[in-house]
Amino acid sequence: MVHHTQLLNTLIKEGKLKTSPHKADKKLTYHDPCYLGRHNQIYQPPRELLESTGVEITEMPRNQERSFCCGAGGGRMWMEEKLGTRINLNRVDEAIATGADQVAVACPFCRVMVSDGMNARESTTEVLDVAQVLLENIKR
Repeated sequence: MVHHTQLLNTLIKEGKLKTSPHKADKKLTYHDPCYLGRHNQIYQPPRELLESTGVEITEMPRNQERSFCCGAGGGRMWMEEKLGTRINLNRVDEAIATGADQVAVACPFCRVMVSDGMNARESTTEVLDVAQVLLENIKR
């Protein structure tokens, strides 16, 4: 079994998918999903895939094996915290602090949590799956 970022990255490396990389006018940060990253040690394929599109990646302080959960793990996305700050807001604050225009994710649960956090912070930062970033740069 392979993750979609691994498959897409392989297709690009083999020349089966062609990108038209260009100097990006937007800055992007990437959020490492817990299961892809810390549980399966898959960090480079999503980054290589993003780099193949020409985007400028600005890493959050906590990234790769030291990444921070978006808050969706263990069903927490359906919980309402009574005390403290929601986990996704901590992660969103880190993403906003990078000055990125976009946050790329590689997990549908992360996309929901980061999007909800951006809405709660009234941020205009766009949240996209890595595949959506790639789609914008595919040669047609």
